Amino acid sequence: MQSFTIASPSIKTNNLPSVNNYDKRYDNCFSNNNRLNDKPSKTTTQQKLSLIDSAEIVTSSSSILLSSSPLELTRGTAEQIAGPFFGTSLFPYLAFLYFLNVPQNETPKGVTVGFATCLLFVFLTIPAAILAELNFGVSLADCDWLHGSAESLLTVTNLVTVIAFRQALNAKNKQQEGGDIIMPESAQSYKPMVVLVIILTLIASVTAFWPGLTGAEIHTPYLNGFMDIPKEYIFWGNEDPENSLSVACWIIHISSLVEFLVAMGFAWRWADVSNNPKWKGLTWGLIPLHSSGITACVYHLFYNSIPILVPIQAFLTCLGNTTAAYAAYRIAISNGWNIQSSSLSSFIPSSISSSDIFNNDGNNIAEITGTAVTKQEEESSSLIGFEDLGDALSKDNDYTFLFKLFFGCAIASYVIKYGELLFDFPFDANIFLSFSVIGIPSALNAFKWYKRSQDPTFEGWF
Repeated sequence: MQSFTIASPSIKTNNLPSVNNYDKRYDNCFSNNNRLNDKPSKTTTQQKLSLIDSAEIVTSSSSILLSSSPLELTRGTAEQIAGPFFGTSLFPYLAFLYFLNVPQNETPKGVTVGFATCLLFVFLTIPAAILAELNFGVSLADCDWLHGSAESLLTVTNLVTVIAFRQALNAKNKQQEGGDIIMPESAQSYKPMVVLVIILTLIASVTAFWPGLTGAEIHTPYLNGFMDIPKEYIFWGNEDPENSLSVACWIIHISSLVEFLVAMGFAWRWADVSNNPKWKGLTWGLIPLHSSGITACVYHLFYNSIPILVPIQAFLTCLGNTTAAYAAYRIAISNGWNIQSSSLSSFIPSSISSSDIFNNDGNNIAEITGTAVTKQEEESSSLIGFEDLGDALSKDNDYTFLFKLFFGCAIASYVIKYGELLFDFPFDANIFLSFSVIGIPSALNAFKWYKRSQDPTFEGWF
């Protein structure tokens, strides 16, 4: 049995530490940049030992018991818990890619390339995390230049998905308007988006290798912080911590969230243009993955001080990959795909009942009759939320669309990075507040899609 206390993430021990070490850890609990004011004026050593013992986290091969507060979870323990979830999530994601790409679905090839690029992000993030740990003894999240370079690959994933989906949707919309429009090359061939992925990946690699070759340190900012406000000009609020994300790194995180919402909106729209409401189930299936992205951003919002958010993000990733795979399977089944292997047929049903969790994925009448949502309903279902930026900017070309997307995310990044310095809560590691920041947007997002599935004219709130 191992014991983990509020010590540094690198400290793991099977033996009872000395009283002096307990004193130091207890004092560190209340320091926190002088933002906690409830430190006792006089506390005996025995009282300190009692307080720390009550917050002990006990791990075993069968379970991990969190005692008084999950805040006591160390980084090392959090990563140990998260590891199996991240590893397991690979298998449903591969299933998701397989079912998404079956010929019967006629999924735009570039969309498949976009989602598949996430595997590149996963596998290239691993050496970056190892490098951060071995060279600097910190997690990847605390090494901004490596962190930003790795996370940029996730932005590449979502960006390619959005561009490919957007091009295919624009062509489909023109076809429905009576035009004789040929589907873009990105919808018919993997090549255009594969080339784009290669180019963007090479650029992302440069942002990692160049700082490494020029002597980057632990907290060297991503892209050398060229978009950051110099610290000597920050005269408001609290001091910006060393492990805070640079503006460029925040742009990557926020743009990934927004791009993913846009892709979810495009999947919803694809259900209309393809006359298959099952595609709306994919939007539902992607919700846990979006919540996983929110969790990562909240973790950084609190300056990486709440380790339990790491396994929560891992769990949401595993759950989201599973629900996405199931949604893609339903799309494939609805388009006439069937299981050739009898060994698989006993485990996967050939038809889905109306009671499954994705039953609210579209208009019920269209679901039963197999007819498409009418053009009038389709036009009235435009929203004002982030997921409908694709529709709102449908008249823009790809370049102006991406510029407006980047510009909006840049403004949001400045507001978050420098606005949170005006408050004390990001420094307090309040786990209940962090859960609220994750849970409320996720719940509103899910409820918004539910309302739209019932009423295509519903416009949502964000």
